[in-house]
Amino acid sequence: MSAIRQTETDAPVALKSGDRSRLEIVRERKALLRRTQRTQELISIGLVAPLFIFLLLTFVIPISTMLWQSVSDPVLGPLFPRTIAALRDWRPPALPPETAYHALIDDIRTSDANSTLAKAATRLNYDWTGFRSLLFKTSSALPEKLTQPAHGTLTAIDKRWDDVDVWAAIKRASGPLTDLNLLAAVDLSRNAAGSIVRKPANEAVFVTILVRTFVIAAGVTVLAFLLGFPLALLLTKLSPGQANIVLFFVLLPFWTSILVRTFAWFVMLQREGILNELLMFIGAIREPMRLMFNRTAVFVALVQVFLPFMVLPLYSVMKNISPVHQLAAASLGATPFTAFRRIYLPQAMPGVRAGCLLVFIQALGVYITPAILGGADDQGVAYMIAFYVNKTIQWGMAAALSLILLTATLLLGALYMRLAGRQQLGFR
Repeated sequence: MSAIRQTETDAPVALKSGDRSRLEIVRERKALLRRTQRTQELISIGLVAPLFIFLLLTFVIPISTMLWQSVSDPVLGPLFPRTIAALRDWRPPALPPETAYHALIDDIRTSDANSTLAKAATRLNYDWTGFRSLLFKTSSALPEKLTQPAHGTLTAIDKRWDDVDVWAAIKRASGPLTDLNLLAAVDLSRNAAGSIVRKPANEAVFVTILVRTFVIAAGVTVLAFLLGFPLALLLTKLSPGQANIVLFFVLLPFWTSILVRTFAWFVMLQREGILNELLMFIGAIREPMRLMFNRTAVFVALVQVFLPFMVLPLYSVMKNISPVHQLAAASLGATPFTAFRRIYLPQAMPGVRAGCLLVFIQALGVYITPAILGGADDQGVAYMIAFYVNKTIQWGMAAALSLILLTATLLLGALYMRLAGRQQLGFR
């Protein structure tokens, strides 16, 4: 009996010991699984890291640095520190205190001695036209010793030192950040009181250029769609061999530089070009037409450049649309146009949106083709960006215009994602 009782008391202990060993095995397997997952994650990160670093160094950092120039304003602070400190508590419309005039004289002398006056004058001239000449005139006319108050000395040299707008421009340039370029990019500015106002009509050009850029991009997109949709539809009706031949000619522009294609259109469309000569030869016209340096030339060349970006997304979607749906609609009494409009076109809309988005975004930033084939009224924001980068070396303004284009691109991308999401949810 005692042996039986001993066995009964030992059984639960052995069971608990077996349960613990099984729990330990489960824990070890979970730990091994976690280590394996971490190893796989590290391997994945290691594979992606070179691409990420490459994009960071060649794309993200350069673009971010460029866009930072649109709000960065570190020039005048180190050059005119006394004047900026004296104007810190000044509020228009009253003139600055005498200490500000005296500080300005000291800063002009110091900056002139350090050969940095031109740098300060250039920055101030961006905000207030004529500041460069005013600053150099004042520097050359300053006496070695002041015989009267600083205010009288400066106004004796030039009456513009009694203009509140001049001093307000200095205060706005105090840095380290500014909204000067961003406001100017949409034809706005700040007055002496600091309020945002519209620029005069003779100075407001950027909104017109921005609207023109969107109009040209939209026109190119519509024309590319009107040409690309029937071409993509034709490709779906051809045999694979025939479709490949047509696709070869569609993709041919990809293998040619955009500069070469633009100059080819230049040769064809000029007054003594191939097209005018051909039309005159067949008697269609009596004298050469003006086909160059206008909006027509820009549209023709850009549609040819961007047509593949419309055809390929359309074709990739349309080739997977089954004709059974339209046949079923026809069997239920729908006309061919109704079947196309209500059955085929909604299924092709992802390709339509993708193609239009690709063409429109690229047309927003195109520069070479309008610069060569277009006139003065056919240039877009990209032309102005190149002008500020290459001609005037005003990187802040170029960065502000670039930021506008980037913002427009992001908004269009967000709109596309929203429309695509609504269609996936079944909305029409």
